Amino acid sequence: MRIKGISYDTGFVRGGVCSRKRFEPELVREELRIIRDDLHCNAVRIMGGDPDRIELAAGFAAELGLDIWYSPYPLELAQEELLELFADCARRAERLRRTGAEVVFLTGAELSLMNPGFLPGDSTDERIALLARPEAVREHLGAVSGRVNAFLRTAVATVRTHFGGPVSYAAVPLERVDWEPFDLISLDLYRDATTADRFADGVRGLTGQETTGGKPVAVTEFGSATYRGAGDRGAMGLEIVEYDADGPVRLTGVHERDEAGQAAYVRELLAAFDAGGIDAAFVFTFALYDFVHRPDGDPREDLDLASYGLVKVGEDRPGDLDGNRPGLLPWEPKEAFAAVGEYYRTH
Repeated sequence: MRIKGISYDTGFVRGGVCSRKRFEPELVREELRIIRDDLHCNAVRIMGGDPDRIELAAGFAAELGLDIWYSPYPLELAQEELLELFADCARRAERLRRTGAEVVFLTGAELSLMNPGFLPGDSTDERIALLARPEAVREHLGAVSGRVNAFLRTAVATVRTHFGGPVSYAAVPLERVDWEPFDLISLDLYRDATTADRFADGVRGLTGQETTGGKPVAVTEFGSATYRGAGDRGAMGLEIVEYDADGPVRLTGVHERDEAGQAAYVRELLAAFDAGGIDAAFVFTFALYDFVHRPDGDPREDLDLASYGLVKVGEDRPGDLDGNRPGLLPWEPKEAFAAVGEYYRTH
């Protein structure tokens, strides 16, 4: 793979509430340096719903020499609000690109699931629930594809008014995106128990000339949660979490920690993407700050078990990666952290 990446969460915004509370500039800069030096990434997908935070993190990434995939990630926004967000972020991304940084702009992600107006359902949870019903997916497939592609044509035109670099979109397969308006093909792609036996062949099928028209293919999101059996659920690993208006509260039951399983899943998919001719891959994700690691007490409150992060975030006890930065890093690396770093270093 040419681009060895990871996503970096600046905070998802839903109903005015941001999922990431701690966002000090010195912490963000240090985490991005670790992404470059310890994980051996050459690119980072800067994700989130706050344009100021995305811009700040992207600027630090550019200073570090990382390629930036500028990725506003809207949740529960109307289409006019989506276009306003993309236009704002595109202007910011263009300012960064003109400094000499390598910047790709993503016109959102998984819009049909995360925002109203494409699939039936009044919430993300209701729309995602359709995925568990194949007959419902088939029923709405044509309509959702048409709505998504119509919106994306407008979104791409809006972004290109303000941004002069390459443009893509982080799609889910059910959207059947028309890639003609885009410079790259980008998919959020997870392996689960239902696709495991044909996953590698499917990856190779994505990169054939007849499929891509010669455009590079990126996997913008893949990974696993940290409990036993999470890899079999793929993208649905968060199904074990209970939420309230402020975010995740507890797990729905008791689950066994399986850091080795998370590490193996990520390593195996990186190998499949390499073998299949994928140009760029972005592990999901460096950290999820609202999925706190609580090793003591009720095991249902150890939210890190459901986290796709490569590090486990402590509640009020800073971690220390190498002994030289005490008190700064509020997390500890998982086994998947070492697995990704080793893979990117040696491939």
